[in-house]
Amino acid sequence: MMTESQKTKLTEYESAKAPCAARERLTALFDDGVYTETLSGLKAGVVTAYGYINGCPAYAFSQDRTVSEGAVSKAHAEKICKMFDLAAKNGVPVVGIYDSCGAFIEDGADALNSYSAVLLEAGNISGVVPVVSVVSGVCGGSMAVIAETADFVVMTESAELYAAAGESSDAESAAKSGVVSAVVSDDGAAMETVRKYLSLMPQNNLSPLPEFEYDAPAAASYETAAESLSSIADADSVLELRSGFGTAVTALCTISGTAAGVVAVDSKSGKLTADDCSKISAFVRLCDAFSVPVVTSVDTDGFDMSGAESVRAAAKLSGAYAEATCAKIALVSGKACGASFIAFAGKNACADQVIALPNAVIAPMEPETAAEFLYHDKLKGAADLSAERSKIAAEYAENEASAFAAAAKGAVDEVVSPENARSVISGVLEVTAGKRLNKRLPKKHSVHSL
Repeated sequence: MMTESQKTKLTEYESAKAPCAARERLTALFDDGVYTETLSGLKAGVVTAYGYINGCPAYAFSQDRTVSEGAVSKAHAEKICKMFDLAAKNGVPVVGIYDSCGAFIEDGADALNSYSAVLLEAGNISGVVPVVSVVSGVCGGSMAVIAETADFVVMTESAELYAAAGESSDAESAAKSGVVSAVVSDDGAAMETVRKYLSLMPQNNLSPLPEFEYDAPAAASYETAAESLSSIADADSVLELRSGFGTAVTALCTISGTAAGVVAVDSKSGKLTADDCSKISAFVRLCDAFSVPVVTSVDTDGFDMSGAESVRAAAKLSGAYAEATCAKIALVSGKACGASFIAFAGKNACADQVIALPNAVIAPMEPETAAEFLYHDKLKGAADLSAERSKIAAEYAENEASAFAAAAKGAVDEVVSPENARSVISGVLEVTAGKRLNKRLPKKHSVHSL
């Protein structure tokens, strides 16, 4: 039996878990607000815990500004590192909630070692278990770098995120620069967004994909990127990422009840910029890390190659698709010529299966360019040069650059109607669910590091 002294100490120990913003955030995150703290006797400006999110186990830490303003001390870092290590060993997701004044300066050089230790553990679990960062307060300097190593970054409207003092730190700037997955109104909305992200991800890189009951979408239109998503994904399942960055659309969703990633680009948004390429390549790498299949709806005027940065970004996008070993399906819903077709739908390299709608335009070059380059003699002496060029371009698109011509040459696996595209995609996803790793040569470098 416990002595009276032990009972008193236990009461004091339990009462030390005082309500604070850090614990309130954990309560909002875990199912039914229930969680178990780890290393709770170590008061270090951070609360670490485990519990259930969407019925599945998960770990989380929440920085506590009531203790030394949430400053990152040696003990603070040790608690986070221990939690990362447990998450890796047990193969469960991690959620980090950031709200800190910065490093514990009194620690001197130990503060540098503390950040380095956390960064190492963050790197170790990257691609092993899903990691989500929630920026609910101030997140600056080295801790901002650590937060950005996560697969998803959610930021509240009143929070601050910056690498160096004096930089733009507000949520709007973060969204426009593509460093956050979503900006939400408050902590409650942030935790709900985290729950949605994790619901569409496997527990770890060896776990099966989550499955759900579903309703089929009502529409079948591919005129815009948003309509493509709505036509491919199950009804009300689309969860867009980094919506304020670039014009391409990347989203998690379910297709016939199974989690998937969807990329959609449309020609109405203009040529793909460096931002678009960066956004898409990062998303494909995320899906590949956890074997989430990627479906890409392609209708684009190609890449904006006006600067060296755009060329490099296009190379990184192409490399991300080519190196991804998850199931990859390309749906050419409009125009895909030259480099854009190769990057998104190149057979065996960038797509396991290529599907095209009847109105798709697939060719080594744009029809207008082909009209000028291949049929220059026909244009000589034309009374109305512009009209004749447009006529020849239309004929080229209808005949030489049609989906059926591409299928006849093996560049397209199947031509389907818009109404049947989703069912065909679902069938391909079923067949490729057990896709095995393609033969790869061992290496340490890739175009992702360019």
